[in-house]
Amino acid sequence: MSRNSVSRISRTLVATALAVAFAGAAQAQVASSHSAPKVIGPVQVNATPGAGLTKDYPHFGAEPNFDLTASGYVEEEFFLEGQATRYETPSMQNAVAVSNGHPYKTRILVRKPSDPAKFNGVVIVEWDNVTSGYGIDLHWQYSREYLTRAGYIHVGVQAQRVGVHNAPNGLKAWSPTRYGDLDVTAGGTVMDDSLSYDIFTQVARALKGPGKQELLGSMKPRAVLAVGQSQSAGRLTSYYNSVQPLHKAYDGFLVQVAGGPFRTDVKEPMIRVLSESEVNRSRVLARQPDSPTYRGWEVAGASHVDYWWVMFRHGMAVRDGMPPPNLACQPEPASHVPLRFVLNAGYHHLAKWVLDKVQPPSATPIQVASMDPFAIARDGHQIAQGGIRMAEVDVPTATNRGDQVGMSPGCPGNYGMHVPFGAQKLAQLYPSKASYVQAVEASVQRNVQQGFVLPQDGEEIVRRARNSPVGTGRPVPIH
Repeated sequence: MSRNSVSRISRTLVATALAVAFAGAAQAQVASSHSAPKVIGPVQVNATPGAGLTKDYPHFGAEPNFDLTASGYVEEEFFLEGQATRYETPSMQNAVAVSNGHPYKTRILVRKPSDPAKFNGVVIVEWDNVTSGYGIDLHWQYSREYLTRAGYIHVGVQAQRVGVHNAPNGLKAWSPTRYGDLDVTAGGTVMDDSLSYDIFTQVARALKGPGKQELLGSMKPRAVLAVGQSQSAGRLTSYYNSVQPLHKAYDGFLVQVAGGPFRTDVKEPMIRVLSESEVNRSRVLARQPDSPTYRGWEVAGASHVDYWWVMFRHGMAVRDGMPPPNLACQPEPASHVPLRFVLNAGYHHLAKWVLDKVQPPSATPIQVASMDPFAIARDGHQIAQGGIRMAEVDVPTATNRGDQVGMSPGCPGNYGMHVPFGAQKLAQLYPSKASYVQAVEASVQRNVQQGFVLPQDGEEIVRRARNSPVGTGRPVPIH
């Protein structure tokens, strides 16, 4: 072989090695080129919620049926601006960084104690659900009484294209005056929400790093927890399995009425709370056993969307000019089992898991009578057996289910159903007011001892029972 040939081969090998090294370095640079975003705000509120054509106030903020000020809280809206990385998230594997440097600007809505001394040290960051064509912070809406009572900070995040860009109720179309320059698509070049994972990561970085003072003032978080509901629980599942192992931005996770399966080698703990609606054949086959980092809770009689949230959303939607939920179904739609009380216990246990290494209780799953055809085991009242059993199913005054039987056409299938018992049946079950109240008290006491209902929420359930006409012979209101 000639000297020139050897020289050419050597140059080729060197060039190839350099190319491989450069490609590896570039990939490493893509994977590590994350930073905390710029924090803009708090954004001034220039219109009364529900009034004025400009809608220059926070979208789905300052809800009309909950007095935030009386709870000792303030609500502030911020814009976050930065450069985000695109990720591919293969199932149950670490994410792959595709490209970085994509500009974005989005909004977060922060509810925090007005007195820093009330802050309990835990920030809950919610990936807003966008199923309705706009972003909704459902965890806040379900649990705002508990979160404010216990001193949490709640941060709602608009991470996805639908919540920001969708017409007519995404942020930009809903109020061009306030949100016209927001963008989570890098100028329309990234339309698949692959930036959303890094946007969500950067929110945690802002809360823990340079943006902490602007967002939280003197309040210093000891734990930052990520939560999502339904559609956003699915996104958070991908985040947990693929992105969290890379950056460990969040300290713990809780998903509601969706999500999973979850990797077992992620160190940060996960709690999944399912209603009866999600306990179908596929979910049962995909059940995960509890582990040192995972708890799965199933709530008998609860529905994917329950009565309490439908009532809340109706007022907010009407105020902000969006379609209200369907309330005309027969029999009455939406289970009355208060899933929010189990969620409250979930936040409490997740915080203790993260901060004090105290593991949450395990729950008995909802019982299955048959896999083919699939059927949940039910008692004589047609109420599901097994699962976490709130007083509404343990001491029933109605049949609450997560599915629908005999509903009128057009009823949302995820509402479940609520069919009150007749007067004769109630009289047979509870011949006196005392018998009913005592049964509710015993059920609540079991739930509190098991850890699935917090004591103060248990007191509310008992108080409602004491104020109910059940056992008196008087008519029982539907609600």
